[in-house]
Amino acid sequence: MKTTSEYIQHHLEHLTLNLRTFTFDDHGGFLSLNIDTLAVSIFLGMLVFGTLFCVARRMTLVPTGLQNITEIVLDFVGNAVHEIFHHKSTFLPALALTIFLWVFMMNAMDLLPVDFLPMIFGLFGVDHFKSVPTADPNTTFALSISVFALIVFFNIKVKKRHLLKEMLTFPFGVWLFPVNILFRLIEECVKPLSLALRLFGNMFAGELIFILVAIMPWWGQWPPGAIWAIFHILIITLQAFLFMMLTIIYISMAYDTH
Repeated sequence: MKTTSEYIQHHLEHLTLNLRTFTFDDHGGFLSLNIDTLAVSIFLGMLVFGTLFCVARRMTLVPTGLQNITEIVLDFVGNAVHEIFHHKSTFLPALALTIFLWVFMMNAMDLLPVDFLPMIFGLFGVDHFKSVPTADPNTTFALSISVFALIVFFNIKVKKRHLLKEMLTFPFGVWLFPVNILFRLIEECVKPLSLALRLFGNMFAGELIFILVAIMPWWGQWPPGAIWAIFHILIITLQAFLFMMLTIIYISMAYDTH
């Protein structure tokens, strides 16, 4: 029988593979992989985009059921992109759709009972299993760094030699170019940090509240658990939407010159 602190600590630990020894190590380290995060992320990606692929293969002139929901989501994301990004691109709407759906599904894993997946995998001898990938900073930083790489790529691709001029002269003029470069570096570094930490902080806090609800007596869990779950639906949707919108804004800034 676990104490309260042991129960909380147990649910905050990942199923970690140490790459130096190829053993499962609760504490891991730099050369380690959180297997639970990777497995759930890959599974949800395959589920979501496999479903979209099947819907696209079976589209009809009169949408019904899943096709109708898919078209609503596509229109929603497409309108969000075109309101901010005023250049021709087929890549950015696809990227925005990928981010929104994938992040939303990873966030939605927080709505499962905290003991559900750990209990199932425990039957197969797995001691730890966290089911919310976005409550792991490795996931949120991987997403944000990928977006940051795209920002750098489009800055170079679109602005070319004007990028250097922009970095040297904006916003204080060429005579203060060291300050301009410093401000530009801070601005660019803040983008992936803000993306990653905002998503991680909200999802980790939500997961922790569900864990605290789970340690209450069984007869007292339902009212606070149900209220928080309903409110959390708004949070998981909003966080996916914010991540998508900030990505669109940052890439749009990479296309625009000062």
